[in-house]
Amino acid sequence: MLSSQDREFFSLVSEATFSNPFSDERIHLDRRIARAPRDLDRPELVVRLLAAVKARLAAVREREGERVDLRRCSAEDRTLLEPVIAFDLFHRHADELDLLIQEQIARGSRPVRVAFAKDAMASLLRAGFDAAESRRYFALFYQLRRAFYFIEHSLPGASASMQRLRQRLWQNVFTFDVRLYARSLWRRMEDFSTFLTGETGTGKGTAAAAIGRSCFIPFDDKSETFTESFVDGFVSINVSQFPESLIESELFGHKKGAFTGAIEGHDGVFARCSPHGTIFLDEIGEASVPVQIKLLRVLQERSFSPVGGHEALRFGGRVVAATNRPLEELRASGRLRDDFYYRLCSDVIEVPPLRQRLSEDPGELDVLLAFILRRILGEDSEETRALVREAIVRDVGSSYGWPGNVRELEQCVRRVVLTRGYALPRVPAASEAGVPKRATRAGGGDERLLDAIGDESAKGLLARFCGALYARHGSYEEVARRTKLDRRTVRAYVASRRAPD
Repeated sequence: MLSSQDREFFSLVSEATFSNPFSDERIHLDRRIARAPRDLDRPELVVRLLAAVKARLAAVREREGERVDLRRCSAEDRTLLEPVIAFDLFHRHADELDLLIQEQIARGSRPVRVAFAKDAMASLLRAGFDAAESRRYFALFYQLRRAFYFIEHSLPGASASMQRLRQRLWQNVFTFDVRLYARSLWRRMEDFSTFLTGETGTGKGTAAAAIGRSCFIPFDDKSETFTESFVDGFVSINVSQFPESLIESELFGHKKGAFTGAIEGHDGVFARCSPHGTIFLDEIGEASVPVQIKLLRVLQERSFSPVGGHEALRFGGRVVAATNRPLEELRASGRLRDDFYYRLCSDVIEVPPLRQRLSEDPGELDVLLAFILRRILGEDSEETRALVREAIVRDVGSSYGWPGNVRELEQCVRRVVLTRGYALPRVPAASEAGVPKRATRAGGGDERLLDAIGDESAKGLLARFCGALYARHGSYEEVARRTKLDRRTVRAYVASRRAPD
């Protein structure tokens, strides 16, 4: 049925279908298919690409009697044509899929009826896909469009590091081999956990949400809806926000009467996560060892029990964890167990700091200002953007390192909108921060440290350190683990700090 020219053309389209849309390889393939010059912008390139694919398929249909039927193809030709037909149909419904995503965001938990589903499924059936294949492909269309939507629109930036980040996130959702994913891995991704690293404020939560809202969701052709809303598919918890006595309840839930004050039952994040969803464990490096052990058991056995309960509940979602601390430091200090780390590190993705992004591409600042202003004001005003840019250059300078990263930049924009300026917060003097003034004098690092210690004995310093750790963690066992001291020794040091002078 296919000529040699058809096969060459459709081979390129098949490669483009399965390539990463954020990669240079995809742009190169699109240009070859569309026979487009290198200086053609992306929107026009897409228009020419789709026109080229449509024209070639139309020529095949004209030869074959108005439609291409995969059931009449040889095995070789079917392998070529199946992704091409899917590519063409996906882009025919791309705008409707985008509207569906926005409608589902507005609707929330209740799945939206997909009005164009019958037409899309009928097109797949006519092309020779069976009913099960048609449902799977239609669900993949929705997943592909969601992944592109959330990765593209929530993580703006043209710098090289942001381009790499978007590529990695796409690969995290669909793997490097989308053919293998579409064939079998779409139903096994809960086995692949992810670790996000990066400084505070870089956007790890946004990256996690892009992964979590892009999971595969089956389509139910009877109700003409997807089986669940992707809005419910992403559940996050900041582990550092809860004391040791409450974190297990927040993670796994509890039964009524499980402990004093448990006057009713409570569902934790593992119970609230949908079967096709993702749990985001932020600041996982702050989890205590006992909590890490319990989480490890959930990842290994895929089941959990609420506090005070004995029934085993099934967990079918993915897990994404994040920390703003260096992983090597966490593991070397024992704060992150190796066995727990190895259960989370199927993929480790670093979210770049803002200073790196701006050093790679100074124009990134304008991109981010436009994005932030749209979120704050509902529009990107060139006048307001110029005002913010001028205030940044005037008040902090172009070489400012943005220690709070994108989160700080967003607050900077808000402050400029309110006050027309961004005065940096004053760093307290050493004496105000509780450090002796002698520690601030000029000199070598060792000399300043000795001045800060003064005449305090080693035992006094150790007692002070143990007291600070106990105040933070509320557990002698945890302080003993961190200091490598015996529990009774720790208790004695903490008690000495409490005793009157």
